[in-house]
Amino acid sequence: MAETENDLIKRRDICFSQLHPDPRQHETAVQLLAGVDGVFSAEAAGQLCLRVEYDVRLITLRVIECVLEELGFHLDNSLIVKLKRALHYYTEETQRANLGLECSQDSTTTQVFVCRYAKRRHGCRDERPEHWRKYL
Repeated sequence: MAETENDLIKRRDICFSQLHPDPRQHETAVQLLAGVDGVFSAEAAGQLCLRVEYDVRLITLRVIECVLEELGFHLDNSLIVKLKRALHYYTEETQRANLGLECSQDSTTTQVFVCRYAKRRHGCRDERPEHWRKYL
């Protein structure tokens, strides 16, 4: 059975735990996921939920959630959410395997951290124009 374009675009909800110092962590995650390769949209969907639309050929739900957890976000770990999460992980891994794609998340994870670093204010930026940098 051939995969259609609609089968490769996934729309998932990621729910966050209430026990976190940042009560608006879903909005912070929206800003973080903006500009990540493969993520078409990320928007707040409720008080503690985030709705993500992505291409399964480029990124998976497992990668997105692993990156969020590495950055300190607390995901909801209730039983029903764990079951849904496991089902989504399995179906996406199977779909990628059927497409002949390898299960590598290194480049995506690196890209998320690079995007986050570029958006943060820090003292490691050279404010001079590119053509002036080679003279000093």
